[in-house]
Amino acid sequence: MRLDKFVCKSTAFTKTQAITFITQGDVTVNGEVITDIATQVHENNDVALNGERLYPRPFRYLLMHKPAQTICSNIDEVYPSLFNYIDIERPQELHIVGRLDADTTGLVLITDDGRWSFNITSPNKLCPKVYRVQLRQSIDESAIPLFAQGIKLQGETQLTAPATLIIVNDKQVLLTITEGKFHQVKRMFASIGNKVVGLHREAIGCVTLDVNEGQWRYLTVDEIQALSQ
Repeated sequence: MRLDKFVCKSTAFTKTQAITFITQGDVTVNGEVITDIATQVHENNDVALNGERLYPRPFRYLLMHKPAQTICSNIDEVYPSLFNYIDIERPQELHIVGRLDADTTGLVLITDDGRWSFNITSPNKLCPKVYRVQLRQSIDESAIPLFAQGIKLQGETQLTAPATLIIVNDKQVLLTITEGKFHQVKRMFASIGNKVVGLHREAIGCVTLDVNEGQWRYLTVDEIQALSQ
């Protein structure tokens, strides 16, 4: 964690205030004055402000059912932020783990633990994400091996990572991917001549969506640990 973030997470100070304390030499790490705000520190480091040791607040891990026409942002833009649905202290410290488009619904994970979220979003970690996809045109089983071998997206040279396609009916499928490229699901189906007209994320790793639209809950200890692997 960056030193300026550590100070904010351990106090009620704003980022601007934390930066001021650090740059003017009021913060020490393991007894040494550090003035670089980007210095990486860990929970077990002795970080002190004016001689008083700082202890960061526990990380938070949330699951939310994102409604349509909301955005995965901490502030309102063209569409309202999904944080309007979350009544929680210090929402500005939280970030969204793998964003969904405004028109996409379903499971969103939210946290203030950057290392944890990296395990989920990094394609090297192979964390599966399951989407229920509604298509404009019919699809049949001939598409299954195409997704299994990887799809070439427009504007890219490499194929997507292998994906699992399960056909629910001729215009609805379940798609499991381990990446999170820009508009990936929509682009994958566009590459085979089809169009996504409805998109809903049902699961990330072992965590499945189990709250109503617009609702949220804290993850269990088991869920947090499972997604840390």
